[in-house]
Amino acid sequence: MRKANSKAPAASEGLSPELLAELQAAAALPDEEIDTSDPDALEVVDWSNAVRGKFYRPRKRLLSVRYDEDVLAYFEAMGPGYQTRMNRVLRASMLRGFRRQQRKKKSEQIA
Repeated sequence: MRKANSKAPAASEGLSPELLAELQAAAALPDEEIDTSDPDALEVVDWSNAVRGKFYRPRKRLLSVRYDEDVLAYFEAMGPGYQTRMNRVLRASMLRGFRRQQRKKKSEQIA
C-alpha cells in the first residue's frame, strides 16, 4: 500500500505540531500495527432486519436486441418498467439453468 507523503507543505498547513507529530508517527507504522477498531461504534447484535445485497447493482450494458412482437407487447402492456420485468424473467431463467447444471454435476459425482 502506498503511503502519502507527510512532508508536503499543503498537508501540514493549519495543523498543530502535536497533531502533525501524531500523524507522522502513524504514517511510519506498518499496516499490521495500526488499530482500526472503533471504540465508539455500536455492536450490531440483531441482524433480523438485515437485507442481503441491498446496495448491489449489477453493471448494465447497452445492447440492441430483437424480440418477437407478441412478447414485447405482453411486457409493454403491463406498463412502465417493462424492460426491468423482462430482465427479471431472463435472470430467473438463467438461475434455474445454473441450478440444473449444479444438480447434474452432483448426480454425476455420486454415480
